[in-house]
Formats: sequence, C-alpha cells, structure tokens
Amino acid sequence: MKGTAELLKEHQLKVTPQRLKIVMMLKKHGHINIEDLYGEMLKEFPSVSLATIYKNINQMIDNGLIQEVKLPRSKSVYELIKDPHLHMVCDKCHKVEDVVVGTEKIIEEAEKLSGYIITESFITLRGICAECQATQ
Repeated sequence: MKGTAELLKEHQLKVTPQRLKIVMMLKKHGHINIEDLYGEMLKEFPSVSLATIYKNINQMIDNGLIQEVKLPRSKSVYELIKDPHLHMVCDKCHKVEDVVVGTEKIIEEAEKLSGYIITESFITLRGICAECQATQ
C-alpha cells in the first residue's frame, strides 16, 4: 500500500498532521466511525475540534480518498476507497469486515432490471461473525 503522505498528495490534499493521522487510523482499523476517530485524534491532538475532523473527512471524501459507508441500524463508518466489495457486519460485536466478491455482476443485473445507471452502491450483509459464534 502507498505511503500515507503519498496518498494525500495523489488526491490533491495538503499533507497535515491531522490528515496523516486520519489516514493512518483508517489503514489501521479499516473502518472507523467519527466518534472513535475523534477519540483517537484527541490523544495526539488535544485541541482538535470535532468540526475540524468533519471538515477533513469531507475534503477526503470530495477528493476521492475515502468514502462513508452507511450501515443499517448502525453509525456510518469511513474507509479508504478500494476495489469494489461488500461489507459484513456482526450483529453482536458490530465489527465491519470487507468481502471481495463479484459485486460488478450484482450492479449490472440491478441496472438491467431497474433501468437505473448506478453511480454508487453499498452492499451490506448482517449476521454473527465467527468469533461471536464461538463464544455462544
């Protein structure tokens, strides 16, 4: 994976300590909600405001570096943009995992059946993860 500063520059974003930390947190966690991200940011940048975090997140979305993943019955999470994939969400521990499958065929079929030109998709499947199943 590319370096953090290189990713920011590639997406025409100024390299700042806060943006570097946000990208590093996304690389580390894969998916993170705004409250958890803010909590992590406060450890390193005690004076950072939630508004600053939102501003940076929105600029990164606008520049195509990250995306918001809207999850049913859960808070939205953010992730670095990567190849098409779907999300698995555990109903017990709320972990979010990526699964790379042939989402292109699903989208093509949906376009054909509906007549829509699909510009964005978030496919989410809910269930119980293997770790939570093991503790039942």
